[in-house]
Formats: sequence, structure tokens, C-alpha cells
Amino acid sequence: MSLLNFRKKDTTAGAASPVNPQLEAFLAGYSIEVMPRTAEKVEDFRDLLPSGTRIYIAHIEGTPIEDMVATAARLARDGYPVMPHFPARIIRDAATLENWIAMYQGEADVDQALLLAGGVDKPLGDFHSSMQLLETGLFDKAGFKRLHVAGHPEGNRDIDPDGSMKNVEEAIHWKQKFSERTDARMAIATQFAFEAAPIVQWADGLKVAGITLPIHIGIAGPAKLQTMIKFAVTCGVGPSIRVLQRRARDVSKLLLPYEPTEVLSDLAAHKATNPDSLIEQVHFFPLGGIKTNAQWAIENGGASATPASQQEQG
Repeated sequence: MSLLNFRKKDTTAGAASPVNPQLEAFLAGYSIEVMPRTAEKVEDFRDLLPSGTRIYIAHIEGTPIEDMVATAARLARDGYPVMPHFPARIIRDAATLENWIAMYQGEADVDQALLLAGGVDKPLGDFHSSMQLLETGLFDKAGFKRLHVAGHPEGNRDIDPDGSMKNVEEAIHWKQKFSERTDARMAIATQFAFEAAPIVQWADGLKVAGITLPIHIGIAGPAKLQTMIKFAVTCGVGPSIRVLQRRARDVSKLLLPYEPTEVLSDLAAHKATNPDSLIEQVHFFPLGGIKTNAQWAIENGGASATPASQQEQG
């Protein structure tokens, strides 16, 4: 059963009320994802995100690398650690990969990356998987300190068309072995899901299977229900999409935005009672906008979500 939905502020009375302490602890150190075009809409990230927030930069096919690097440089100047995506299927060859790494390091001092296959059906060049990117040795050569890889709590039809978890599980075991021979710290960043139970079951299963990589759970930030369903279908979210489908059938909730309060409260409670879980922290996909996501975190995360500008004033 979900915990009560505590709020930072009582908007009707104007009085402060306590946040859920488990949720506050779970949101500590959360990360968030942006794209160059969405980042342009934010005047000052320091008014939205805590100091030290890791900001992933999603690289969508067709986005010039120069735009990616410029966004990384801007965020780095504001003091945020930047983790750009390296989608294997849109990187033509090792020379291109090496050039991208050099650009990120030279202009934004980047030393961490999320490696993933990428959302295109046909590779544009030599690479089709994140494992091939890792095997080049170029990230270790460049001295990257942190490398994240993709995880799929509910499977991935692109990887396992038969609906099984066979290929994604084999990939996780390969990445576990790679983590034991790289100097970089590694973690699993997951696709988003809408229920805690399948996430917990998946994480527990990995641990039993000998995986030790920490898990950064992907969570969809607040958004209109129609927007959320569209992204969930496009991204291949698994059975937990039923949470949205049930909500869509409830006329009283149809026009209300989806918020991740329930799933995160359940995960926070699990982490509080199982501190040795592989689930380490939260990674937000701000599907309803960065400002909307940050505001939800501020209202629900207490000290863990206080924006950098307010932290400095305090």
C-alpha cells in the first residue's frame, strides 16, 4: 500500500507541512535528463535544481554534436556534472566516437557518460550496442570516471522481440564483468516504469544473479496523462503502463496530470527497509517539462530538492 502523499506546503492554508521523510531521503542526489532544445527554455537551472545534480543530455538522432557540446558546456559552467548520452547506433565509427569524447572534454570537461544502443532501427555505422562502445577502450583511455549503461525492468521488445528477458539479462551480465576491469564507476540507469513491484522484483533478481551494479531508477516526471501515455507507448514501457490505463478510464482523473508520488513513495519505503537493495537513487525523465518536474521535487523532496540558488542564500 502506498504511503500518504505528504506535501511540502498546504496551499489552502499557506502553512508548511512535513514532507515524507523516506521520500526526501530517496530523492537525495536525484538526476534528471534534458535535451538541447528543452535546456534552452530554462533561464537558470540553479533556480530549479540542487547543487551537484547530475544532468544527462539526451542525444536524439539528428541533433548536431555541436549543440550537444554547447549544452554540456553551459551546464558545466553552472556547476552541474554533465552526463551526455552516447547512442551507439548513431555513431558512425571509432574515429567519430573519439572526436565526440574530445569535444566534450575540451569544451565542457565531461568525464562521465551514459552508453546505450539508441532508438534507431538501423545503425548508421559500425556500432549497434553500448557494449561495442565500451570495448573500444576509448572511455577508459580518456579517463572517464563514471559510465552508466541502460537497464530495462520490464524488458525491451527491441532487444527481445519474443517478450522474454534473455538478451537484456545477458547484456547486464556482460556489463557487470566489464565493470570489474574498468577504472570507471558504473551503474545501471533504467527505462521508466509506473509501479514499484516489478522494479523491486527485477532489482532483487539481478542481485540474486550476482549483479552488484547500483541501479538508478528511471521515473517519469509529472505530465498530462495523454502525454504520459504517448511516451510510454513510444518507449515500450511494459505491464506497468496499466497504471496509466486505469487512470484514463477514471473520468474524475482523466484531466488531472500524472504525478510519480505513489511509485516513488513505494520505492522509498522499500529502500528504507532494504538499505542493501541495488536500487540507489532516482533518475527523472521530465516528460511534462523540466520546470514542472523540478517543482514537484521541491514540493515533495524537502532539503533533498532545494535549488542551488536557495541553498546559497541559506
